[in-house]
Amino acid sequence: MAKKINIGQLTIEADRTFFFIAGPCVIEDEATTLEVARFVKELSDKLAIPAIFKTSYDKANRTSMESFRGPGIEKGLAIIRKVKERTGLPVLSDIHGIHEIEQAAEVLDVIQIPAFLCRQTDLIVAAAKCGVPINIKKGQFISPGEVGPVIGKVTSTGNSSILITERGSSFGYNNLVVDMRSMVILKRFGFPVVFDGTHSVQLPGGAGTSSGGQREFVSHLSRAAVAAGADGVFLEIHPDPDHALCDGPNSLPLGEVEPLLSVLREMHRLIRF
Repeated sequence: MAKKINIGQLTIEADRTFFFIAGPCVIEDEATTLEVARFVKELSDKLAIPAIFKTSYDKANRTSMESFRGPGIEKGLAIIRKVKERTGLPVLSDIHGIHEIEQAAEVLDVIQIPAFLCRQTDLIVAAAKCGVPINIKKGQFISPGEVGPVIGKVTSTGNSSILITERGSSFGYNNLVVDMRSMVILKRFGFPVVFDGTHSVQLPGGAGTSSGGQREFVSHLSRAAVAAGADGVFLEIHPDPDHALCDGPNSLPLGEVEPLLSVLREMHRLIRF
């Protein structure tokens, strides 16, 4: 049976609700974060598509020690709280350690389990116990079917508010591919399925001390994913991706977001109804 997930003031229903998750990879500064958040809110209202704002206060999984990680949990959550208060958008961020959970749960409407950590039982269970909806990023190293036990770790705590996000599978070195059969398989679990259109075109570690990316394929893969059954899309966006401090090569410029979402919304409507 398809599940309904309450996230802030939103209700997301598998197979019924088309929605998007969007924002910058990491908090670079308060001004840029609020600029992108206002953009997401205005676009959500204009297109009548429910939206969740995403960003990270600390990217603990960057390729290099020299890579920008963000402002940290204290300053980062304060900025995310401002986004929530000023736009009314529900907010999402990722966690990387059990010690972060209690503090993050006071602000976040969705806690994201990073793909690299999707097998970490203690982290998942501790996050789920706080009662906040959980977004499971499917690891690049597991099959769609292997998401089942990950879901079981969340539901073992009594928390059944779950999103499942596909973000590609490792294909040799420094490359990812997306098997669109994954959308069908993941949907069998009954929870809303999200396609991460921007991380799926990442070239992990492909730039040596950072990841590369092929943003020219975001639109194509996102359309294919919605056609295959994805309920929503996850997009990292930035006012100037070529100068972004994290994941610029696979992030979309703001001007490309509305045309893509407009097409995806109509595709979803046509396929579902």
